[in-house]
Parts: sequence; structure tokens; C-alpha cells
Amino acid sequence: MIVVMKQGATKSQIANVTARIEQWGCRVHLSEGEERTIIGVIGNGRPLDRGPIERMTGVERTVPILRPFKLASREFHPRDTVVSVNGVKVGDQQMVVMAGPCAVESRDQLLETARAIEDAGAQVLRGGAFKPRTSPYSFQGLGEKGLRLLAEAREETGLPVVTEVMEPQLVPLVTTYADILQVGARNMQNYALLHAVGEAQRPVLLKRGMMSTVEELLMAAEYILSHGNDRVILCERGIRTFEQYTRNTLDISAVPLLKQLSHLPVVVDPSHATGKWELVEPVSRAAVAAGADGLIIEVHPHPEKALSDGAQSLKPARFAALMRGLRPVAEAVGRTL
Repeated sequence: MIVVMKQGATKSQIANVTARIEQWGCRVHLSEGEERTIIGVIGNGRPLDRGPIERMTGVERTVPILRPFKLASREFHPRDTVVSVNGVKVGDQQMVVMAGPCAVESRDQLLETARAIEDAGAQVLRGGAFKPRTSPYSFQGLGEKGLRLLAEAREETGLPVVTEVMEPQLVPLVTTYADILQVGARNMQNYALLHAVGEAQRPVLLKRGMMSTVEELLMAAEYILSHGNDRVILCERGIRTFEQYTRNTLDISAVPLLKQLSHLPVVVDPSHATGKWELVEPVSRAAVAAGADGLIIEVHPHPEKALSDGAQSLKPARFAALMRGLRPVAEAVGRTL
């Protein structure tokens, strides 16, 4: 449930309510607005009697949270969460674009791409060091060598790095190099991994599973949030349907729906959603118009030679053109790029 304090409630009154809740063995989350303070109550599995709290001085009312996701719910946290990563703010008025190769293949490939996306206006460098592939015979990534190359690219360009972590045991290693830990679509319900990235207290980019509902995505986010790590970014990257002309089907309605249900920022991955570089630009414009807080886009200097997902990767010149085309769309919906 949430406890809504009266306008002008004192710090002492808020502290008394918090102490009473903690005596029940529950956890407390404070959200201080300009007019009122809201106290979120995370239960201990037992039914809570709202009466004693409602009779306390300074309490206006209590409200039960009926949704299964509590910490991710906008009822629990009415204000938008802004995730800050080395000065880059995801969920703020400015749109954030993350870009880079699907997989880190070599130093030259990565640095060339990093310089190009920085020049075009991207704020975060993406690149996979560990690659979960459908086929065990496909390129699996460079591992720690790829992480070192990402760190070198960050040093040269100043761009924060987002890269995927695939298993709990790798979280300490990836955290050493990455600024944002990505949980991929195939691992969205890897609960041991969700616990591990939550405990790491680093920003997390959580991708929606290819056959997962919006509620399942938010419940996955709840695992991370339950560790006190509220720096979670949700990612819509397309879901699997009967359509065969695109790699996945972008659920564009998920963007405004997630913004309605949750306070967490939402980004869209048009590269994986479509699987075709020709569709990335129009789908990106649609995502911005729908209210996305950012995009994550695959860019490669030579897509025809890419070891992973070349067909959906933009060349640097196309990416620069995409960025120019996105600016008027962002301005039309009250955002900047």
C-alpha cells in the first residue's frame, strides 16, 4: 500500500509513520513531492491493517496497490524516474540515443563506430562482448577482451558504455568495465541474474522478452528494484508474432502503456524489432512520437562484414541522417535530441 501524508506534514510525523511501518517488518520507500510526501509500504507477505496508520497524526489516507508490481508501479512512485549515467539522463526531457555495433569484433571496428556515433550526437555507446546466439556455431563475442575495448572507446570518446551480462557470475566482471548492465530478451526471466544486477547497484537496461507480456516485463523489473536499485531502464525490442517479414513485431503501444503503468524510463530498440536496416529510421520516428525516452540502435562501419546482425545495422552515414531526421519529431512532442 501507499500512505499519503497531509500537505504540510512535518518530518517528525513522517518519521513516526515510517517507524510504525518498519515495526511491522515492512520496508519503506519515501517519495517527497512539492506538496505531499508519499510513503510506499512493501509488505512482508502478511495482510496489513491500514486502520492504525490512517489514525496517525499527519496521515491523509492510505491506498492499496492492487497491481502485482509494486515498486515499478506509478501508484507507488508518481513522479517519473530519471536514470543518470555519467551525466547522461535517461527519462529526462532530452531523448537519449544509444548506438554501436551488435558485437565488438575488433579495436578498429569499435573505435571507428564510437567516433562516428559521437559525431552524430549519440550519448551512449552500445556493444556486445558476450553474445547469446541462437546457434552455438555463431560468433559468441570476444568476452573480457571486448569489455576492455569498450572501456578504451569510452576513454577516447567520453561515451558511457552499455553491454549485456548473461549470467550472475559475470556481473562483477562486466560491472568493472560497463556503465549500464544490459539484461537481454532471452534473460528477462533469469531470476538469479535479475537478483545479481539488482545487488550490483548499477543502472540496468532491461529488455522485454520476445514472448513476454508487459506485466511480465514489469515483474522482472520488480526483482531488480527489490534490491533498492531504482536505476532501471525498460526496453521494448519487439515481440514474436506470426509476421515473417520482420524479425519481430514492435509493440509500439507498449511505450505509452509502460509510461502509464510505471515511473521507469522506456527506450525502444528498432534494430531488433525490425531486423532490417531500411526500417530502423521510420520505426525510430514512431517510437519518439509514441513517447519513448530513448533509442538503442545498431551501427556498424561495414554491415556486410558484420559477425552479428549485419542486416539490421546502419552505416555511420545513415545513422547521422537518422539523427537529423529525429530532431523535428522530438521537438513536435516536446522533447529535445
